[in-house]
Amino acid sequence: MPERTSHAPGSFCWPEIAAEDAGKAKAFYAELLGWEMQDAPGGFYTIAFRKGHAVAGLYGLTADQKARKVPPHWLSYVRVDSADSTAADAADLGAKVLKEPFDVPFVGRMAMLEDPTGAGFALWEPAGHEGSGLVDEPGAPCWYELMTRDAAKAKAFYEGLFRWTSKVSKNSAPSDPPYTEFHNGKDQVGGMMEMKGPQWGALPSHWMPYIAVEDCDATARRCAELGGKAIHGPADIPRVGRFAVLGAPDGAAFSVIRLGG
Repeated sequence: MPERTSHAPGSFCWPEIAAEDAGKAKAFYAELLGWEMQDAPGGFYTIAFRKGHAVAGLYGLTADQKARKVPPHWLSYVRVDSADSTAADAADLGAKVLKEPFDVPFVGRMAMLEDPTGAGFALWEPAGHEGSGLVDEPGAPCWYELMTRDAAKAKAFYEGLFRWTSKVSKNSAPSDPPYTEFHNGKDQVGGMMEMKGPQWGALPSHWMPYIAVEDCDATARRCAELGGKAIHGPADIPRVGRFAVLGAPDGAAFSVIRLGG
């Protein structure tokens, strides 16, 4: 179902953009992805809407983040029953707790973590805001993918923390690095690929959100016209769709995909 009123514990529920300049980023993503932007009270945080449903969040990097040289980026949130207990469990499994659990008034409780391979993600315990109200449609999130330096370590961590199960995708070609699909119960929740070889340079482990689009090639071209760029692709994924990794004008990387083989 494209429309969601809730997300199962252990599933991704929300993508969030930390932008160099919030005003410029809002204009860029609104034009590129067809988002309608609505500032939350206080003006610090912006909710992106598609067809009347909240799909993502955006804020401008704080002065402290900029002082620490935190780059513009996307952050992926996993829905949990308890941010406190899950953060404690994650630490026991080797994760770093970057920000201890804290309340976001009137909407939920969250924590920010870094998995044992260096990939950052967030925990979300809802208390008013359930996450993306639309998924798997153009302009809405549809997939989350882990690019990691150590697939075995990452697999053990996420299976231990969220009780995910995993299997190697049948779409992986013999010449490609193995692609792992993560499942939360019966639901596919994300994928994983190991970064091996000099072509990856010093790129750190990271979670990459995917946004569905109607036309991947047109979206990549429009991204460049708006001051961003295509980092990889567009390229076909057999039996899945056509995707591209894009860079916003401030450098934040994300992926888009036209679903359908």
